[in-house]
Amino acid sequence: MKINPLENLIENLSKLPGIGRKTAQRLAFYIMSMDKLEALKIADSIITLKEKAKYCSVCFNITENEKCEICSNPERQHAVVCVVEEPSNIVLIERTGYRGVYHVLGGTISPQDGITADKLKIKELENRVTFGQIQEIIIATSPNTKGELTAQWIADVLKKYNVRISRIAYGLPIGIDIEFADEVTLSKALEGRKPVNV
Repeated sequence: MKINPLENLIENLSKLPGIGRKTAQRLAFYIMSMDKLEALKIADSIITLKEKAKYCSVCFNITENEKCEICSNPERQHAVVCVVEEPSNIVLIERTGYRGVYHVLGGTISPQDGITADKLKIKELENRVTFGQIQEIIIATSPNTKGELTAQWIADVLKKYNVRISRIAYGLPIGIDIEFADEVTLSKALEGRKPVNV
């Protein structure tokens, strides 16, 4: 039985994370209404990504080369490594002006999902600390149960090395009224308080 091309596209789009059937339908109808050349550009960019993109041999960021642009840049602070869950996290941290390098874990420890520490790039991080000139590891995993578990695991693995281990601070986002903060966020904000210069 021949599958309808539109239905086929909807089905495939709905496999993407965060895309439900309704959103997949809207996207499929939008793509259908696009100029053919524009639609082909999207298809071509997906093919190019799948053919050329790979993981950096040092930090596991996405790159076309053996090493990503960040790891290859001699102007970066290679002694400071920010540990993130996914390559997409790098984009956000780069906007802050951070000048160190990265290490992408490929997720977080989640026993209920079958993701154990050995399935992440934690051993590779330990190898970087063992054989590199690393002075500080900044753990930038999400402030949730899985992120906290992963951060603690990394800290435990690396505590035997002569390297400073820090965790990104978290608490109240800028612009929020304190009355809308939950207890956990408020508690973390109090723990991470800093002196005010008078």
